[in-house]
Amino acid sequence: MAAAGFDESFFAASACKWRRGLQKGDYSPRELLGAVWERILQRNPRINALAAYDHDSALRQADEAERLFARGESRPLEGLPITVKDSFETAGLLTTCGAETLAEYVPREDAEAVARLRAAGAIILAKTNVPRLTADFQTFNALFGVTCNPWDERLTPGGSSGGAAAAVALGFGAFDLASDLGGSIRWPAQACGVFGLKPSWGQVSLAGHIPPLPPLRLKNPPDLAVAGPLARSAADLDLVLSLAENPSHAGAAPRRKNPADLRLALWLDPDFAPVDPDVEAGVRLAARIFHDAGAMVAEAAPAFAFAEAFEIYVTLNFAIGFAGAPQEKARFAAEAEKFDRDDRSYPALRARAAKLDAATFSVLAERRKAIGAAFARFFERFDAILCPPAPCLAFPHDFSPDPFSRRLPVGAGALPYHDLLKWAGLASLALLPAAVAPVALTPRGQPTGVQIISARGEDRMAVGLAGMIEQATGGFRAPK
Repeated sequence: MAAAGFDESFFAASACKWRRGLQKGDYSPRELLGAVWERILQRNPRINALAAYDHDSALRQADEAERLFARGESRPLEGLPITVKDSFETAGLLTTCGAETLAEYVPREDAEAVARLRAAGAIILAKTNVPRLTADFQTFNALFGVTCNPWDERLTPGGSSGGAAAAVALGFGAFDLASDLGGSIRWPAQACGVFGLKPSWGQVSLAGHIPPLPPLRLKNPPDLAVAGPLARSAADLDLVLSLAENPSHAGAAPRRKNPADLRLALWLDPDFAPVDPDVEAGVRLAARIFHDAGAMVAEAAPAFAFAEAFEIYVTLNFAIGFAGAPQEKARFAAEAEKFDRDDRSYPALRARAAKLDAATFSVLAERRKAIGAAFARFFERFDAILCPPAPCLAFPHDFSPDPFSRRLPVGAGALPYHDLLKWAGLASLALLPAAVAPVALTPRGQPTGVQIISARGEDRMAVGLAGMIEQATGGFRAPK
């Protein structure tokens, strides 16, 4: 395969480049699939990024792609093998979301976003591993075990889209369709050094996503949660978005394309949301790249209290997590009375979320609306925000049973495990798009990146800025 051009640089290349090779006839869909499959057989046993796959079905899809190419009827993603996070239903392919109760669940239909990609010609090759029911910042479950970071097997690739980010970094497919409620695309993108996009809420359908469990299908998409891509280039993010998004929700074109016209905010908050020095260095490097290109970059933040936004977001996040888990909800609700009203600790917020009633939710909704309005006013002055994707880099696996006892290693000490929600929660709470772009390798040889938040519906603004960073830095670096 290496003789045909399938070398290490090929597997580090973008989906757009793979697509051009297919369209030019440099290789056939079957040849590309064969190369990717060999790659998986060689590399996946060490990293364990995949939860399930169907090579025979993929071969049939590749054969059909070859017939369509021969007839001049190829579709936009024709012949591109992709992976899909194991929280999306895939017709005829095992879908477990890491839960023992779904160990033999094979859906009859694709999730809506998966169906859109399949209709565009993508070959659904494999499912990527997740924590059980996507409920962790690391990736491990009783069915498929632990997924490791491709940069260092001792480290987590993040979660819940940890298998997705690891697979993309290793070239196990052209891109991955993932999901994000509390940074589940953005944190693994940071940990594995790839590009990720959390679209505006509703931009890409979440129908057919687990959770909720299949018998508990919702008429409307769950609050905060979105579907979006992980990829090896910003152009890939744009490609997937254009094909997966709901036609009725198609976003606006970037408001500015010339770096010299940009007005960008640099947002760091060492008091409430401290980050590792290497993370801060990556964000500041991104700001310097734009400044040197002629952009106006100023340290600024919207006019609301970060702590208030975070309290609202965490309460809603925990409440969503209790959907379909009545026993856990009742158990934690019973603990609510033992916490003082002013207690903003994670156990206290979890207990209040379990006891959330309509009146309290209404108050939260009004406070949340004010924060959304503050963001809207802010984006009248600024085109986007540059901020950390997460407080830390990838850290050693930690599977201690009580997540509240886990700690994140940062330069100034250790932070609570759920602080991984802080920088992720801002865009999620206000339903805003946020892209993550890799920026540099740290002195320790780990990838670090920047989160780019833009106004609602302006997903392509965030993606375009990620592309400018990619052009300045050389973009994705493959793990050795």
